[in-house]
This record gives sequence, C-alpha cells and structure tokens, in this order.
Amino acid sequence: MANRKKIRDDNPEWTEADFKRAKSGNEIFGELGIPVPPKRGRPPADVTKKQVTLRLDADIIEHFKSDGPGWQTRINEALSISVAAKKKNLRRKTSA
Repeated sequence: MANRKKIRDDNPEWTEADFKRAKSGNEIFGELGIPVPPKRGRPPADVTKKQVTLRLDADIIEHFKSDGPGWQTRINEALSISVAAKKKNLRRKTSA
C-alpha cells in the first residue's frame, strides 16, 4: 500500500501529444454516425429576468401567496401594470 502512485501500464499519464490528438465528444459522435445528444437543462429564455432582493410588507406577501403557487409572477405582473399606467399618465401630461 505504500506505493499507491504506481502508474498502471494500461492507463498511462497523458502527454502533450495525447492532448493535441484528443477530440471532443461531438467530433467522435459525428465520426461514428451517432446523433449528438441534446443539451440538458432549461433552454435560454428570449426575455430574461434579473434577480433582486426586495423587502415587502408581510401583508403584501401574504396577499399574493394566498392565491397559491406563482405568487412571485403575480407580483411582477402587478408591478408591470403599475409601471404601464404611470407611463401612460406621463404621456398624457406631456401631450396636453
């Protein structure tokens, strides 16, 4: 057990030449005629959101949570409606 770092002949350490000859998995799949596996995970969204930390009154959070899952999305929708209304009012004031 004293010589645990003994290199096995069937699995030698890679050399610079080995790394230069190496191919990516996609290249090997293509050479073998195997379709490349699809990428895992959630596909990227067209419109991304930004994560923030926001402190809200407890009664506001409870109001939105009382309708069940999706409460954060509903808060986002309520804020979007508020922003749109404010923009509409600003346009009215500037055009008058």
